[in-house]
Amino acid sequence: MTKSTKQIIRGFLTEAAKEVRRKLNIDVIPPVYFELPREKNHGDISSNISFLISSKSGIPSKKVADAILEDLAPKIHESPLFNRVETAGGGFINFFLNPAAFYPVLLQIDGEGEKYGFSDVGTGTKVLVEFVSANPTGPLHIGHARNAVVGDVLTNILAACGFEVRREYYLNDVGTQVEALGKSLKSRYMELLGEEKEADIEYKGEYLVEISRELFEKNGTQYRDRGAEVFTGYAVKRIREGIGKDLEDFGVVFDSWFSEEVLHSSGSISKALSLLEEKGLVEFSEGAKWFKSSEFGDEKDRVVIRSDGSPTYLAADISYHYRKFNDGYDRLINVWGADHHGYIPRLKGVIEALGFSPGALDIVLIQLVKLSRSGKPVPMSTRAGEFVTLREVIDEVGKDSMRFFLLMRRSDAQLDFDLELAKKESPENPVYYVQYAHARTCSLLSFAEEEGLKLRKARDVRCELLKEEEELDLIKVLSFFPEVVEGSARSLEPHRLTGYLQRLASSFHNFYDRVRVVGEEEEKALARLALVRATQTTLQNGLRLLGISAPERM
Repeated sequence: MTKSTKQIIRGFLTEAAKEVRRKLNIDVIPPVYFELPREKNHGDISSNISFLISSKSGIPSKKVADAILEDLAPKIHESPLFNRVETAGGGFINFFLNPAAFYPVLLQIDGEGEKYGFSDVGTGTKVLVEFVSANPTGPLHIGHARNAVVGDVLTNILAACGFEVRREYYLNDVGTQVEALGKSLKSRYMELLGEEKEADIEYKGEYLVEISRELFEKNGTQYRDRGAEVFTGYAVKRIREGIGKDLEDFGVVFDSWFSEEVLHSSGSISKALSLLEEKGLVEFSEGAKWFKSSEFGDEKDRVVIRSDGSPTYLAADISYHYRKFNDGYDRLINVWGADHHGYIPRLKGVIEALGFSPGALDIVLIQLVKLSRSGKPVPMSTRAGEFVTLREVIDEVGKDSMRFFLLMRRSDAQLDFDLELAKKESPENPVYYVQYAHARTCSLLSFAEEEGLKLRKARDVRCELLKEEEELDLIKVLSFFPEVVEGSARSLEPHRLTGYLQRLASSFHNFYDRVRVVGEEEEKALARLALVRATQTTLQNGLRLLGISAPERM
């Protein structure tokens, strides 16, 4: 299906929905989205518009679907694009298409090239995606890696849909945790000077031993009488550098790193809280200042300034998000660990209290990663403070496999990551399977040229010669790439892209194994090569959005 074919169907469904609204006396016409059916007996393209209308109106989806079908029937009968249309599954509307509906997608892919699948639906919307934002108290671990790749790919997808997007890392470099880090580093440093300070070491990882050794080798005993805050600054700086290097090697580069300390030193926290005080949303009680978050759906009010005058984490968050909106962002997306779930209503209340729409803030939750090796669990941490780091997994399985595996399930579902499977160079490994499909397109196109076939643009081949089931199935899958990209952006679910690429790879491998290309009659061979090139382009575009390489040989 091409864009124009889908536009025709979308127009039919929209008009039918208007007629159904009149007949059934309902007041809703939802947007029309399409799905690629898994089963061939469910058609070539499917719409769930009946369920959307049903959920808004309370009318059974089957009744809505039947009414839509009644209006669609004569239009479908008159169009050469359609074979038939049916309802199924209590409300799905399934379209069965004639081959003529498939071919123009090859022209579309050929014409749009590296922009195929991209759109302008987000044009004019400025978005800030804040992700990872791990405390700078140690190296990133495998859980942070999942957060990083989800945020990074989500940003790629949003940019592909026309949004003006920036990536930001919020550096929590203030508070008791980083103070404890500084004390731990000082104790490790004093150990090197012959003084035992084990009792003051909260962070026991080997990385801090290495930092203390580096500090000693560069400065000798000069830091003996320095306060813990100096050690804190040094530790945060070095760990921040390490985090940045690990992320860069993982393919994640931020547009900005924002320091929480700036909020404190610049007076931004006081300014944001003053705004809430002017609105009567901050009260003084029990020696502290409280934000009236209960007025915005929270279970109770929350302290923003403690009795000792120090701001809480929430106070900094109020200031930080106020800054984001003041910087001109229309939409904020935060990628958080699932353990922050209870914090969401509170922060949305803050957004509303500041005078912005709580709907302008989206939270993407990241569940835990369970590591295994050939099915056996891998311990994630030890009592000595060591844990499986992002760096260790990159070094063992490689960036591409790691990124793909971490995106294979919904971000809010727990994910099992088998290290041995991720290293396999076989179809069992999903990323290998997809990359191998791309390599096959390259080798096939190269072989065709060696055999004297001069590749043509899709508009110059006889697409109507593509009639085999494997050919039509591949074109159908190719045609859904724009829907997958836009749907991933709309739902903030980048895992949809890995699932799509696996399906596309499967369809191409099936085509490759069963359909002869080079050696076939020339006109048919050239048409099939145009299909191969369209597959190559789509695989490249999808892998690029994932930040994964598209090798030409494997």
